Amino acid sequence: MSTEQIAIIITGVVTVVVAGAIILYLANSKLKTAKDFLGKAETDSKRLLEDAKRDAEALQKEAALEAKDEAFKLKSEAEKEVRERRSEVQRLEKRTIQKEESLDKKLDQLEKKEENLQQKLQDLSVKENDAEELLSKRREELERIASLSQEDAKKVLMDEVRGEVQRDLTIMVKEMESKAKDEADKKAREIVTTSIQRCAADHVSETTVHVVSLPNDEMKGRIIGREGRNIRTLETLTGVDLIIDDTPEAVILSSFDPIRREVAKLTLEKLIVDGRIHPARIEEMVDKSKKDVENQIKEEGEQASFEIGIHGIHPELLKLLGRLKFRTSYGQNVLKHSIEVANLAGLMASELGLDVTLAKRAGLLHDIGKAVDHEVEGPHALIGADLAKKYHESALVVNAIAAHHGDVEMMSMEAVLVQAADAISAARPGARRETLENYIKRLQKLEEIANSYEGVEKSYAIQAGREIRIIVKPEVVDDAGAMLMARSIVKRIEEEMEYPGQIKINVIRETRSVDYAK
Repeated sequence: MSTEQIAIIITGVVTVVVAGAIILYLANSKLKTAKDFLGKAETDSKRLLEDAKRDAEALQKEAALEAKDEAFKLKSEAEKEVRERRSEVQRLEKRTIQKEESLDKKLDQLEKKEENLQQKLQDLSVKENDAEELLSKRREELERIASLSQEDAKKVLMDEVRGEVQRDLTIMVKEMESKAKDEADKKAREIVTTSIQRCAADHVSETTVHVVSLPNDEMKGRIIGREGRNIRTLETLTGVDLIIDDTPEAVILSSFDPIRREVAKLTLEKLIVDGRIHPARIEEMVDKSKKDVENQIKEEGEQASFEIGIHGIHPELLKLLGRLKFRTSYGQNVLKHSIEVANLAGLMASELGLDVTLAKRAGLLHDIGKAVDHEVEGPHALIGADLAKKYHESALVVNAIAAHHGDVEMMSMEAVLVQAADAISAARPGARRETLENYIKRLQKLEEIANSYEGVEKSYAIQAGREIRIIVKPEVVDDAGAMLMARSIVKRIEEEMEYPGQIKINVIRETRSVDYAK
């Protein structure tokens, strides 16, 4: 082996040893780094675990506090509800006690009346005994003096006694009838008062304008459009007058027809939100608004029926009922008036032990004719009765609708209650806008027109101005003249007066033959 080979071998061995040492050093260094990293990771995990525990404890404490607060609130609300229910129970107990006391008083009164009646019957029995004794004496006297037979004397005496007894009975019956009328009047006032107290309703007078708010005054120019084409289109399609003045950020819609005003209001609001205002878009929005109003009318009718608790009403009648939301009478909303009349009639029917459902149904539908009275000739009561009959309402409901202004004779007590409830609702303070002064002036004007004709003896405006009765002198006005007078008065009233609904002109001519026996 040469020296060079030995040197190469040694060099190789040294190189391998050095490489191994380097590799070992690097391995130890990485192992130490890994141990340090693991130690640091373990320390960090412990620290994070402790932080998480502290956060969890804090959240747990916060949740516990919130739970305590919520429990305290629930407890307070429950205590408040218990107090309110206890108060309501006490009020009901008090009212029950009052009713029991009232019933006890009425029972005492009835017992006293019964005792009085028994006493009167006993008195009557005594009088009958006295009459029998008198009859016996008269019989003997007549037989002795007049030499009458027993049968003839009996007949004379019986006639006399019968007259006395009948007179006493007549007086007693009149006294009992008078007391019964007083009790009936008292009970009627009590029922009406109780019904009014149990049915307290708010009244808001309706107006003939709507105010639509605008986002800015620039929108007024867009509503008017170039050369006014937009506002003309809107007014033409809706039949509503748009008043655009100096009022900041507002447009006024004016129309006597509430349905048209509502359509115009919805259309304008949709156009403002949409931002595209031109004739084609206006026409499209008007069609949509009309459909929305029709749906609203249907919903209002269904809601009114649901509120009163009356079911099974024909869908067409419900639509007509919904239209009453957009109809007023002297500023009083007719749908709200109908709901109130239904409630009042139902309460009075309940107090009297009558058919509550029938009274409510007739009360709710009593003014249904006002939904179409501008389309059909005739008084709204008869129009409503025809509609109810057309849509298969019962005969009693139809009669109550037709009779609530006295146009036809009433067939049931429920019809009387509907008429009374209608008068109560209309007469509530603030329910209607017409003042007493205007009302009196209208009646005076009616009588003034009637009295201006030759041959008129007397005239009376009745039925709250819905009818005027004119009594003419038969020697001055004949039958043909009475007909001409009625027609002439109709024309003058139509030309000179403003009035709601219809006015019936009733000219009465009668001939009386009077003489005196001397």
